Amino acid sequence: MNTLKIDNVSVVYRNGYQALTALNLEIENGIFGLLGPNGAGKSSLMKTIVGLQKPSEGSIHFNGCDVVKHPLAIQKHLGFLPQYFGVYPKVSAYDLLDHLAKLKGVQHKQERHQQILGLLEKVNLLEHQKKEVHTFSGGMKQRFGVAQALLGTPKIVIVDEPTAGLDPEERNRFNTLLSDISEEIIIMLSTHLVEDVRNLCSNMAIINKGAIVSQGRPNDFIAELKGTLWQKAVKTSELPEMEAKHQVISKQLIEKVMYVTVRATEAPNGFHPVAPTLEHVYFNHLK
Repeated sequence: MNTLKIDNVSVVYRNGYQALTALNLEIENGIFGLLGPNGAGKSSLMKTIVGLQKPSEGSIHFNGCDVVKHPLAIQKHLGFLPQYFGVYPKVSAYDLLDHLAKLKGVQHKQERHQQILGLLEKVNLLEHQKKEVHTFSGGMKQRFGVAQALLGTPKIVIVDEPTAGLDPEERNRFNTLLSDISEEIIIMLSTHLVEDVRNLCSNMAIINKGAIVSQGRPNDFIAELKGTLWQKAVKTSELPEMEAKHQVISKQLIEKVMYVTVRATEAPNGFHPVAPTLEHVYFNHLK
């Protein structure tokens, strides 16, 4: 079992900006969702975990090793899939993976060959191994990204906004792939898309303005809201009055009609009950 432990981590940049404030997380094998709006501090946390910047305060341990003092303790076991990544032109999928495997320290030729073929099969790209990666579709590139992230058999993989730009079919295929590989390693999924966390993660944290707002299991969060959410169709002109009188969780257009969801112990006049979702959880904690 792999364990990543983050204790009281804060990051203050030279200009005085507080990027992270007293973060505490403990993450084990499986997919852990880090959910937050753009600018919430997700990227700052990722950079700190992998040793690209040091925390101003606090400690980070991976499998018992202090990675602030010894960043190689996590870097040599790390895979990373960014939201967007460039590839060399005129280079096939196999040759590019072979090059990246060498950079990751897989020096034995036969070992590289077996690992590359195994990964290409895992991500359903084996028949495309001789094609140039820059000609791949968006979904194929993301699956290739998973393959390169898994080179060298990492123990922790960080995935940043992985499904941005993918169509529904490719998103489902990609999510299934991530789920399949998460049994033996830690996958940290950094995203602002609630759907990704709902589909993949058994544990999660919501981050906003550099601080952890809440953390736990998605189903437990949803259960906490059961019986407290109420919805009503309203006119746009009525929104200020609604926000003044009620704890508004979300506002959503459905077939050009504005629906307001509020949280209350009893149904306000004219409202009907609505089943809570992870999106309601997200908006509730951000507010």
